[in-house]
Amino acid sequence: MVKGVAMVMSVSMAPPLPLIFLLMMQGVYSVDWGVSYSSSNIRALKGSSVIMSCTYKYPPGYKIEKVFWTKTDVKEQDKEFPDLFIDSEYSQRIQYLGDKQQNCTIRLNDVTQKDSHMYYFRFITDKPDGKWLGKPGVTLKITGVYSAGDWVVNYSSSNICALKGSSVIMSCTYKYPPEYQNLKVFWTKWKQMDVEPSDLSDDSEYSERIQYVGDKQQNCTLRLNDVTQKDSHEYYFRFITDEPDGRWIGKPGVTLHITDLHVESPESVTEGDTVSLTCKSTCNLTDRATFIWLKNTQSLTERNNKLLLQSVRREDAGRYSCAVHGHKLTSPHVYLNVTYTPKETFVVVSPSGEIVLGDSVNLTCSSDSNQPVLNYTWFKENTTVGSGKIYSITSIRSDHSGEYKCKSRNEVGEKYSDAVTLNVMYSPRNVSVSMSGSGEIVSGDSVNLTCSSDSNPPVLNYTWFKENTTVGSGKIYSITSIRSDHSGEYKCKSRNEVGEKYSDAVTLNVMYLPRNVSVSMSGSGEIVLGDSVTLTCSSDSNPPVLNYTWFKQNESSAVGSGQSYSVLQSGFFYCVAQNQHGSQRSAAVSVTVKGGHKTALYTTLATVAGCGFLIIIFTILYMRKRKRDHGTSDIRQKQVPPLTSDRTRHDDQYENVTPKRLRGKDIVQIQYATVQHHRHKENETQYDNIRTYEPGAAMRSAVQVTGDKSVVYSTVK
Repeated sequence: MVKGVAMVMSVSMAPPLPLIFLLMMQGVYSVDWGVSYSSSNIRALKGSSVIMSCTYKYPPGYKIEKVFWTKTDVKEQDKEFPDLFIDSEYSQRIQYLGDKQQNCTIRLNDVTQKDSHMYYFRFITDKPDGKWLGKPGVTLKITGVYSAGDWVVNYSSSNICALKGSSVIMSCTYKYPPEYQNLKVFWTKWKQMDVEPSDLSDDSEYSERIQYVGDKQQNCTLRLNDVTQKDSHEYYFRFITDEPDGRWIGKPGVTLHITDLHVESPESVTEGDTVSLTCKSTCNLTDRATFIWLKNTQSLTERNNKLLLQSVRREDAGRYSCAVHGHKLTSPHVYLNVTYTPKETFVVVSPSGEIVLGDSVNLTCSSDSNQPVLNYTWFKENTTVGSGKIYSITSIRSDHSGEYKCKSRNEVGEKYSDAVTLNVMYSPRNVSVSMSGSGEIVSGDSVNLTCSSDSNPPVLNYTWFKENTTVGSGKIYSITSIRSDHSGEYKCKSRNEVGEKYSDAVTLNVMYLPRNVSVSMSGSGEIVLGDSVTLTCSSDSNPPVLNYTWFKQNESSAVGSGQSYSVLQSGFFYCVAQNQHGSQRSAAVSVTVKGGHKTALYTTLATVAGCGFLIIIFTILYMRKRKRDHGTSDIRQKQVPPLTSDRTRHDDQYENVTPKRLRGKDIVQIQYATVQHHRHKENETQYDNIRTYEPGAAMRSAVQVTGDKSVVYSTVK
């Protein structure tokens, strides 16, 4: 049997005069203390539930210690009113819905005729004067004219589970005593027993979506369209007859659950496993449903609420969602995570393009893997050089060039990338010049100068310089039939796309035999007998001339050596210059000696006269010396050495005789200024350093003698 809630009836009564007087006597407390009941008279059917609503107040500064309801205003022996909550007749049926602040509402279930009483609310504070009883109370009257079977609302289903956005039909039937006339029918989501339930048709949230498909006799079916989560409630059917006690609400009502769809799947699966996905709702759908599965919004063939994937592949990873056929609602997607060993591991070089010496470079290891990569390892060729997703090289050097690869590893396995080549570009360096062959370079040879350097990219061009002048290009600079003017300092410039660099200079020293050999003489080629002329041999050679040899033409034997040669006789003379690479002779030059027979005669006479003059001088000096009595001699001699006892006449020779030839018209005069003695051969006298000159018109005196008789002068002009 469905139990109903009795119709609540309010009875307006004027308070008796003694009560008014009592309230006036309470003074200020009548304002601060009080209990208010929503209804002072309630009529209910037997077996129904009754709600007695009330509120209460008390002055500030008091704290509620105890609240309860009682059915008498007479205190017991302990000087307190009996508490219904500890009364065995009520304790199992009464429920306090209020609090200890201001709400004092109670519910009394399954009422009987014995429950017809006046009920009072009582509260006690923490102060002796802080106790209050809400008088007058609430009068409850239980009627039993009609049985519960005469008032009935039956619902086809007390619980309905529906998808959000769908339409819900709540089917029901009702009945009431035949002598009553039905005036109004409606559905409500009534919650408060002390107020008249509201009609859903009057609620703006429902008015456009609700449709009553029943009647006013026995069908009370309702249709609710486009349901949302907010529609999850308990709904009741309510009818009102023409009699004051002829009102009924079908309680308990129909509980409506609105549900979403969601996909239940494992958090992750490993490639090759079997996985099951389930389309679930928060409640069991009332209507039989046909499910639709979607992967990445594309429909699959499965129509059950379970989707089974056997031997799952990484391609099965994706967003899965489900829906119910005939409904717009689709579940939120879930991502199926398929774990696998790293795949498609590769290295990315940044920045891209050319890498120049000194740049900074990052190598990034990327891979397709699930689970995430645990660690990365870097290799250059087969040597471990680092770890981490990014391998950084700052201020890169040429020795960083090479092949790099990475290894990515996760919990499932590991994978190596393909190798990438790191090619470090740099301008030419270690630029040097090498020379073909070894040893000396001789004029006429062929020489190759080669420019070498280390560079990346390769050298674009080479330029050759002699001193600061450009002389050629190309890696090899060739000189064929080399000449002496090729000697000098050479260097090359090596250039590529990055930069350029000069080599150190190398010296090219071309060796050659003497050339341009020539003879020069001091004075003219004509000399007087007894004079000499100096011939000098000059040449251009590398290395320098080792020796010079002098020859008289038509004679096979050399007549002298050295760079200079003094000639005393007539003839054609030439020199030969020689170094390590050969020799070369000069052209012959002519030397002519004039006045041969007269000059020889004059020379002989002058020699005899000179010797006689010297003998006379020495005799005079010797005699004067003997006349002195062992005195000291003041004789000073100039440029004439004294005769010694160990010399003989036959050994006397004179040197440094400088003849001075005085020429008149027909007279040749010879004066001897200096005589030098040479001891070469027995009975042979040689004269050196004979200089001739022609005086002017005024002849100088031949001999200058001072008045000092003790001095003999040996200088003859």
